[in-house]
Order: sequence, then C-alpha cells, then structure tokens
Amino acid sequence: MSKSRPSVAITATFIALTFSKVSQLGYKTRDSRTTIRTKRRHLNMRTLVFLLAVLWVCDGVKFGQLCSGNPNNSRRTSDGWGEGHYGARRGNRVHQGLDIVCRDGSTVYAPFDVTLDRKVIVYNDPENKKTAINEGIQMRGEGLCFKLFYVRPDRTSGSVSKGERIGTMLPMQTVYPGITSHVHVQMCDRSDPTGYF
Repeated sequence: MSKSRPSVAITATFIALTFSKVSQLGYKTRDSRTTIRTKRRHLNMRTLVFLLAVLWVCDGVKFGQLCSGNPNNSRRTSDGWGEGHYGARRGNRVHQGLDIVCRDGSTVYAPFDVTLDRKVIVYNDPENKKTAINEGIQMRGEGLCFKLFYVRPDRTSGSVSKGERIGTMLPMQTVYPGITSHVHVQMCDRSDPTGYF
C-alpha cells in the first residue's frame, strides 16, 4: 500500500497540470470576463486536487502496534513524573515526542516496514544514573525518520517488516519508579508525531 501513495500524488499532480493546460487552450477564444472566471475555477480545481493528494498521502501513514500488550498504541497520559503528549512541559524544556504505553520487558515491534539506521543513546548521563534505560533505535519507513527511546534493539541495521520484533522495552521502573512505562517516539526532525497514531 505504501508504494501506491507516491503514485497517487504523482497522478493528482498530473491531473492538476492537465487541467491547467486544457484551460489555457480555451482562454484565447473567450472574452476577458469569461476568461477570468474560468481561470479562477481552474485554479481552484488545481488547488483542490493538490490538497486532496497531499492530505491523502499524509493521512495514510499510521503506526502499527509498537508494543506487546498495547495493540491500540495507547498513550501515556499523566503520572507523578509528568505527561506523555508532545509539547508537555519538562521543567524548563518541552517534551519533543509522544509516549506509547509499554510494560517493562515487553516486545517492541516495527510499526510498518522499516530500515534500521543506528543505535541511539538517549541521555548524556555522566553519572550513569539512567544506564538501565539509555538505549534506543533510529529507523526509517513510510517516508518518515523516527527514533524509539527506552528500547534495547535486537540489531541496529537492516530491514524489518511490519509487526516483526525489533527489540525489548527496557526497565523504566528502575529509573523512574511509579511512572507509566512507555516507548518514547520522536521524529528525527523533532516534529509532532501525534498525527501518525
């Protein structure tokens, strides 16, 4: 299905350009008021087709199940350590990801077909207070680049199909007792991942 999305965008762009060319052919034979109305109508049609193509492509990417025991990718809400939504306050900083509930030790899955890029170190932790959860993985798929924090990856390169195991949820309770254990999903460009869930 992901392979058809670019085709739809290309097709929609082609249709929009075709409308543009066809409408230009008729402009030379009409009076100026009709021509202006026709140009506006065709411009509106091109804009509509383009926007629909963009919305369809963007809306089509959704993360599949990330964690065993959480088939619907339930999000961390609020607990004694804070909130899990994108933009939540973290003292003097802002949370730049989305937290998906995942019990310590659970299996973590590829949300769609992905290419594993590299291992991620989550914290700059010179005192080693967070060593138990200081791992993650960066990957790409469906036109997205993203990281999963607090996951010990089984491997850090190669391709993985949707639903296949990519690693294990690390023991978050040992570092943050009482927190809702979770996988932190962060886009490589630090944009909001919420729309993909």
